[in-house]
Amino acid sequence: MPSTRKNSQLCPECRRLISRDEPVCPYCGLRSPGSPWKNIGLSGSLRDPDLFLKRLIGVNIAFYLLAILLNPKSTGLHFHPFDFLSPDNRSLLLLGATGTLPISGLHRWWSLLAANYLHGSLLHLIFNMLALRQLGPLLIQEYGLSRMFIIYTLGGIGGFLLSWLAGVRFTIGASAAVCALIGAAFYYGKSRGGFYGEQIARQIGGWALGIFVFGFLVPGINNWAHGGGMAVGALCGLLLGYQEQGRERLGHKSLATLCAAATALVLLWAATTALFVRFLL
Repeated sequence: MPSTRKNSQLCPECRRLISRDEPVCPYCGLRSPGSPWKNIGLSGSLRDPDLFLKRLIGVNIAFYLLAILLNPKSTGLHFHPFDFLSPDNRSLLLLGATGTLPISGLHRWWSLLAANYLHGSLLHLIFNMLALRQLGPLLIQEYGLSRMFIIYTLGGIGGFLLSWLAGVRFTIGASAAVCALIGAAFYYGKSRGGFYGEQIARQIGGWALGIFVFGFLVPGINNWAHGGGMAVGALCGLLLGYQEQGRERLGHKSLATLCAAATALVLLWAATTALFVRFLL
């Protein structure tokens, strides 16, 4: 007798147990829930919050390691914690660092997206990924996974666009995108109100204040990108809405998939061209 366990799976959309042969999920209405395309790649990761955050962090780690491997002899082995294991600027430029030099000088507009996945040191990477791991679940809970990723992507682009307009020559880091999550979370807390909303707004407001104080005290911090990211994040929160105002719609999921596809294509282009220039030219 065939095992029913082997013919069962969790629906990629609602995560309830169903048969692989179901043409439509009886709980959420997802068509062809047993299709492998619904469980792998962009589609699968955008339905599993924990898997999505792990992959997002993993991509940041992978590009940090790639930046080091492009020129390991130039890696900063300094005792200063902010410079420890720092990739060299040429490697970061090849992989998509942004600012007036890459955009105005080299017309690399795609760097507005790629720069969100690059980091200048091990400590820089750790700080941003810890913040993402803490803020991500809150944004996913209150906005949904698709809207969270839209905010993250557009906030990162918007933050670096503002810093380019402000004349920042060379910049990288996920902090603009992370600050977009902060902006959206603060908007949610203020918009929702009540005890829960005010508690979120108070805690997130403390995060925002701390980031700006840190940015003014420590040289080399891109406060323009931080402020731009927060502003775009709050604007996205207003325009997209949060879960209590309405569940995620097909438009949200389509835009999130577009953001994921654009990110994948840009990062693939960045990695391919960087490797070609570094090792084949």
